[in-house]
Amino acid sequence: MKTAITPTRQENFSEWYQNLITAADLAENSPVRGCMTIKPYGWAIWELMRDEMDKRIKANGVLNANFPLLIPIDFFNKEAEHVAGFAKECAVVTHHRLKMIDGTLQPDPDAKLTEPYVIRPTSETIIGEAMSRWVQSYRDLPLKLNQWVNVMRWEMRPRLFLRTAEFNWQEGHNVFATHEEANADARKMHKMYAEYMANVLAIPVIMGEKTAEERFAGADHTYTVEQIMQDGKALQAGTSHDLGQHFAKSFGIQYLGTDGKLSHAWTTSWGTSTRMMGGLFMTHSDDDGLILPPAVAPYQIVIIPITRDENASTLNAYANEIGEKLRSAGIRILVDDTDARAPDKMWKWIKRGVPLRVEIGAKEMDEGTLTITRRDLGKSSKTTVNVEHFISDAKNILDTIQHDMLKAVEARNKTMITDIASLAELESALESGKIGFFRIKYDQTTNDEFDGLIEKYKISRRCLDDKDPSYVFVAKSY
Repeated sequence: MKTAITPTRQENFSEWYQNLITAADLAENSPVRGCMTIKPYGWAIWELMRDEMDKRIKANGVLNANFPLLIPIDFFNKEAEHVAGFAKECAVVTHHRLKMIDGTLQPDPDAKLTEPYVIRPTSETIIGEAMSRWVQSYRDLPLKLNQWVNVMRWEMRPRLFLRTAEFNWQEGHNVFATHEEANADARKMHKMYAEYMANVLAIPVIMGEKTAEERFAGADHTYTVEQIMQDGKALQAGTSHDLGQHFAKSFGIQYLGTDGKLSHAWTTSWGTSTRMMGGLFMTHSDDDGLILPPAVAPYQIVIIPITRDENASTLNAYANEIGEKLRSAGIRILVDDTDARAPDKMWKWIKRGVPLRVEIGAKEMDEGTLTITRRDLGKSSKTTVNVEHFISDAKNILDTIQHDMLKAVEARNKTMITDIASLAELESALESGKIGFFRIKYDQTTNDEFDGLIEKYKISRRCLDDKDPSYVFVAKSY
């Protein structure tokens, strides 16, 4: 069967993914090495994702702020353990002026900065410095902050959305009076991420704590949400960190308690990024293109008038009347009344993953009906319905699509999680080409033999099983 995206997922998942991004007109590589340009349709998806996340962040009592892009290198020196995890990825600003030298603009040798600045790879340090000034008393706590910004990490092997040198994200940073409050909040944001991914992105996740070998540099505990892609690989989609007092002590975040004593505070950080978009696309899409859950689809419904020269004006006007009724009901709607061929319009919106496609021809207009097709189910869902009934039921149909997409991934994920009794069994499964997550006793992974499997099969410990932390999930990852 002919497909829109070649090669197919089965033939070459990695190449299929790259071609999917192009076919759906989501993003492209930029002239800056390792960076991407997110195109309007891709950015519209991110805006919807961001807005849904922002609602949940604010519901947790967090306030949005914005901190500088450039961070003094001295700030990083205050938290050596944290910086060690980012040092190889940091982009550094060393000059403040360009000068024409030998016919080309170059950094002016006389404009070298006394102290270099790091383009933020993350903002714990500069936010920690601000918190040391903003927190003085127990009355200032808890302090909960978040920012929506771009960051820079010099990625050596870029891949659109999954790994780019520059990417967009939210990073939350909270301060508490006690460790109990901080850890509870880190876990709370961890659960918030899982709920968001299930209910907004229609992606169930594996929740758990990172092992000591994998946790965030400078954290006491790192909690992660892991997604399983169609090819069985893991994608770390969001993390929440209990930072203990490491940053509070490095940056002097102290508060005067009710007992009149000065104490160091306890901090957390938590973040998700445009990497979630890559996970969204890889989780749901097929060989014909993108499949989007209605919650984050720029257009939840596209109406395609099937016109002929003699009825184009009348049919387009009729389609727009229906579109306006749907729009008034709060549905994101587009009427594609361009002069492109009907088959080309259909393929365009199939590739872009619009949840519900509506076709109206002259016969349907006369009969007061229309033909609808669900993108997640394809041709098998094509049916003809009454116009007024559809308008009143459209939201319910979209809710059903959202629900069914989540259930479909849950069912698929169950086939991709395998309990493993020994390292020999794990190696046998990997050697045979079995894909997915492998659940094994954590203490079996803390030896040289397992380290050899990491090197040989490019696997890693994803997280401890939240339901039984004596087990760990192991998988290949993005």
